[in-house]
Amino acid sequence: MSTGSHTPEGEPLRGSDLARAALEAAKASAKARGQVPGSRSKGRPQGRRRRRWSGAGPDDRDPQPLGRVASRMAVDRGWTERLQGGQVFGRWAKLVGEDVAEHAKPIALSDGELTVQADSTAWATQLRLLQRELLKRIAAGVGHGIVKKLRIKGPDAPSWRHGPRHVSGRGPRDTYG
Repeated sequence: MSTGSHTPEGEPLRGSDLARAALEAAKASAKARGQVPGSRSKGRPQGRRRRRWSGAGPDDRDPQPLGRVASRMAVDRGWTERLQGGQVFGRWAKLVGEDVAEHAKPIALSDGELTVQADSTAWATQLRLLQRELLKRIAAGVGHGIVKKLRIKGPDAPSWRHGPRHVSGRGPRDTYG
């Protein structure tokens, strides 16, 4: 039998005697670890003391604006670059101008390369000529280094030549007579 849970006469400890024995065991354990029994540091860092009220000055426990909380969360989790890339899609018309945005739309952004699809081949050619100016406008509006290169595509049309089930040969001419 252990001496911590029974009296010297062999009877089990009850109530306050049991609590007193547990407290003595905890104090002995703290002393063995090098802590002073009765000190107020209960697992908190030593450099920071706990305050009971926030007082008149700002405190990290005070209510924060939602934008500040969201931006802090984005920084902590490493989302800032993806969020800045998302601004390119959300602010496309303001970044490149209404006339360009009317005839071209961003499709994908990966590794600094923005893929833009134009309505017609003429607009695709025009966008290729304006590529430097568009990159400057996007960098001024969103930030440098987010979009480094533009890849401009013309309108999508069905291709007879490419695809997952393409077979070499004469192709669709065989079926038209």
